[in-house]
Amino acid sequence: MMVNLLNKLINSISGSHKTMSERLGLYSQRVLTEDGLLPATITIVGNKIEDIIPEKVEQFDYPIEDLGNLVLMPGLIDSHVHINEPGRTEWEGFDTATRSAAAGGITTLVDMPLNSIPVTTTAQAFEDKLNSSKGKLQVNCGFWGGVVPDNCHDLQPLIEAGVLGFKAFLIDSGIDEFGFVGEKHLRQALPVIAKNKLPLLAHAEIFSDHEGIALFNKDPTSYKAYLMSRPRKWEDDAIQMLISLCREFDCKTHIVHLSSANLLPLITEVKTQGFPLTTETCPHYLYFNAEDIPDASTIYKCAPPIRERVNNELLWKALKNGIIDFVVTDHSPSTPDLKQAESGDLAKAWGGIAGLQFSLPVFWTKARANDFTIEEVGALMSARVAKFLNLDHQLGKIKKGYQADLMVWDPERSFEVTESMIQHRHKITPYLGERLMGKVERTYVGGKLVYKGGKFVDLGQGRILLRDQ
Repeated sequence: MMVNLLNKLINSISGSHKTMSERLGLYSQRVLTEDGLLPATITIVGNKIEDIIPEKVEQFDYPIEDLGNLVLMPGLIDSHVHINEPGRTEWEGFDTATRSAAAGGITTLVDMPLNSIPVTTTAQAFEDKLNSSKGKLQVNCGFWGGVVPDNCHDLQPLIEAGVLGFKAFLIDSGIDEFGFVGEKHLRQALPVIAKNKLPLLAHAEIFSDHEGIALFNKDPTSYKAYLMSRPRKWEDDAIQMLISLCREFDCKTHIVHLSSANLLPLITEVKTQGFPLTTETCPHYLYFNAEDIPDASTIYKCAPPIRERVNNELLWKALKNGIIDFVVTDHSPSTPDLKQAESGDLAKAWGGIAGLQFSLPVFWTKARANDFTIEEVGALMSARVAKFLNLDHQLGKIKKGYQADLMVWDPERSFEVTESMIQHRHKITPYLGERLMGKVERTYVGGKLVYKGGKFVDLGQGRILLRDQ
């Protein structure tokens, strides 16, 4: 009996020392709180935010680090990332993707069900995916399941295994293993997804033949021809179908990487009517314009394509007005040979842009010129994404009891993107050589300093995020 009591006492003391050693205090003149940007001291115990004190505290029984005028805000959340492991780790992998995220102030990713092998369309494939991520997560990671033809019976097992929702393509995905679906398949899948209150994410393009395709086939290095080959009509037709199904099934329906501004009035109407429709757009649709993209520059190829300046200005207005819900990357890397940089052949080149690490400065560089505030950046790149993922009870805010997933950045500091700073697997990105505003200085995951001043400090802090975890 005495031995047991002694062991309990020793364990109690050890636990107390451990808690003390895991305490952390951070002060900044600009902390993004629920009440806006304020001078505040944040105290952290273990992996949680303990308190937010609206003043400077010099010291408790542990030191408080003074961050000066740097912005301290919730870690960014990116719900649209192609990590590609297992099976295509030579394109990207959990280690390199999550390092890239940490260097960009992103503390949570959600991995798309393609382009890995196997694709995440069965519970077994999901288990393979989880196993392949072990020991490689520098930031938190959740997972989408996939809807493909004839896998309706796999959806419930995937839900029970912990996926956060489902992704579907309404057009050729570019990957043979992940087939695209039509309205018939969605009608089979939506009741299962809606019953479980999960979202359906859809790549919204529907193929229809037109003369622009033939023109592009004749001139595959022309960006203008590529843009004509994937017209806004493809996107608009898909969005109209998705809206119709959203109304019918009352299923959470999410349009990924919105690039066409044509149906923003209809999207506004549907959201105003209270249907569970959400949309996202990506930094590359906001930063680049079709008029400025040179021919044979495959590095800019993505689908849907980067459109014209007038269209993209409407996307900015929709973001400002809350019609578009948030901004995420659609980080979709590949090997150099697949990007066809030497040939300049846009028809053969892999369609995807790698930009995970630079999403904040890319967005902020243009956002500040469009009168966006740091508070709006926090909403568009963290808080609203957390809400969409049903993780807003623990992520996306600096709030007592929330996960201490934080990032520190200097919105007034500019830098040029160089190859040496790129953390994703291949140095292929259209942002190379761009001068951007907003330098990420630190990233904390679960209260641990993972990244500081261009160097990694304490890796392996990421955790797997499962539904109802």
